[in-house]
Amino acid sequence: MTREINTILVLGVGGAMGNGIAHVAASVGYNVHGFDLAQNFVDKGISSIKSNLERGLKRGSITEDEISEIMGRIKGFTDLKEATENVDFVIEAVFENIEIKIDLYQKLNDMLPNDVIIASNTSTISISLLGGGSNRGDRFIGMHFFNPPPVMKLVEIITGLQTSQEVLEITLGVAHKMGKETIVAKDSPGFIVNRVLVPMLNEAVFLLQEGIGSAEDIDKGVQLGLNHPMGPLRLLDLVGLDTALNVSDSFYTQFQDSKYRVPQLLRQMVAAKMLGRKSGQGFYKY
Repeated sequence: MTREINTILVLGVGGAMGNGIAHVAASVGYNVHGFDLAQNFVDKGISSIKSNLERGLKRGSITEDEISEIMGRIKGFTDLKEATENVDFVIEAVFENIEIKIDLYQKLNDMLPNDVIIASNTSTISISLLGGGSNRGDRFIGMHFFNPPPVMKLVEIITGLQTSQEVLEITLGVAHKMGKETIVAKDSPGFIVNRVLVPMLNEAVFLLQEGIGSAEDIDKGVQLGLNHPMGPLRLLDLVGLDTALNVSDSFYTQFQDSKYRVPQLLRQMVAAKMLGRKSGQGFYKY
C-alpha cells in the first residue's frame, strides 16, 4: 500500500532553497518538519518564510489567518531523530557536497521506515551516486527546485538507476500538489536545465572578459533579444559566483568537454570575494 504524504521533512531549512521549499510545502497543506544543524539556522529559515508571507499580505494575495495557518504547519528541529518522527517524505536541500549528503542519508536510513522516499534538491550531483549512498536507491530520487522556490514554477525530477516507477509517480504527485510544473530527466550531471544554462552563463562572462560588450549590454541583449526575464550576468550575481564556479568545475571534470571551461574572470572574481548579491558586489553593485 502506498504511503499517504502528509508530513514532509525539509533538510537544510536555514538555506534559501530549504526555507523556500518548506514555504511551498506548508502553503499547500503539508505539515513540514524543518531541520538544520543549529537553532539559529532553523530560526533564520522560519523567519524568512514568515517575512515572505507578510510581503504577500501587503500585496493583498494572502490574509493574516492564512499566514497563521501556514506557519502553524511548520515545526523546526535541530535533533535529526526528532525531526524524522512521523514523516512521510524527505526533501534534502543541504550544501552541495557528496560526503555531507551521503553521511546524512546514512543517518536517516536508520531512523526512517523503509517506505519513506528521500528526494535530493541537488542541481549537479548524480542521483544514482547519492541513491547508492543512501542504501535505499529504489526509494531515492532527484527533486530539483529553482530559486526562489515559492516563485519559480518548475521542478526537475531526476530518476537514478534504481529509482522505482512508484517513487517517480509519488514524487510527481507531491510536486503537482505544490502547484509546480515538472519535467523528468534521466540521471546525468546537470540534468536538463543546467546542461543548457551553464555554457550560456560562461559565454556571457567570456564576452565581458574579452571586452566584446559591457555587462549592461550583454544582459540587455539576452533579455530583449532572447526574451529572458533576467540577463545572464545578473543571474550569476543572484545565484552566487562561487556556486556557479563550483558547478562549472564539476561539469568540466565529469564531461571533459571544453564547452564547460571556466572563464578566468569568474575565477578571479570568486578569489576576490566578489560573489554577487550576497557579498554586495559581483558584476553589479548591490
